[in-house]
Amino acid sequence: MAEQTGGIGSIDRLTSALRPVRAGNGFEEALEQILQVVRLGLVPGGERLPAERELAELMGISRVTLREVLKVLQDQGLLESRRGRYGGTFVLPRTGAAGEDELRRRVRAVDIEDVLRFREVLESGAAGLCASRGLDDEESERLRGALAATHEAPLPDYRRHDTLLHLTLAGLSGSPSLAAQYAAVRATVNDLLDCIPLLVRNLEHAQHQHAALVEAVLDRDEEAARALMREHCAGTAALLRGFLA
Repeated sequence: MAEQTGGIGSIDRLTSALRPVRAGNGFEEALEQILQVVRLGLVPGGERLPAERELAELMGISRVTLREVLKVLQDQGLLESRRGRYGGTFVLPRTGAAGEDELRRRVRAVDIEDVLRFREVLESGAAGLCASRGLDDEESERLRGALAATHEAPLPDYRRHDTLLHLTLAGLSGSPSLAAQYAAVRATVNDLLDCIPLLVRNLEHAQHQHAALVEAVLDRDEEAARALMREHCAGTAALLRGFLA
């Protein structure tokens, strides 16, 4: 039996969502970040988080603090600790799409128009920053790899890889503050998207937009990158509004 690994395969794939916490609020900020990883589906349900040592080093906290964070999320029914050779901390599977009623309930808890506008501002800003500053070879390969993963993903796993692509772009913007804000707003958007079905026609269209966007970023065409991202975000917004009509 092969040893199970974290759902994303490597701590490197979490660097767009996890970052060193600020002194003074280590527990609270670490809890927020790990919760975002779970809500964003970056580690699929049933799979294991990276090792405690790696997580603690990435966030700049002690393993004692990290264990306190993980214990809280276990008590909330989001994580499960398993012992033994193939043990570790596992993400518990989430329920499937909840449907229109659940979507409406979640929407009542947020200002959806504000969330969608803020997402568009952050995403178009990130795309523009990546294009204007230019990406080095390693960064370009990260972006290309994230795009390729969306093309190769099976339908049930598509949304996770789509999220990773967008988080990668935000992480490459050169602005840690922007990347942190985007991770938070994306978690809210995903909560809404989880309530509606995956539409193949929509995903095919999104894939064409992703490819054009990545090409614009790598060509350092800031204007095109911003415009393509605005169009892409508008499509998601229209889809959500359509299910709410």
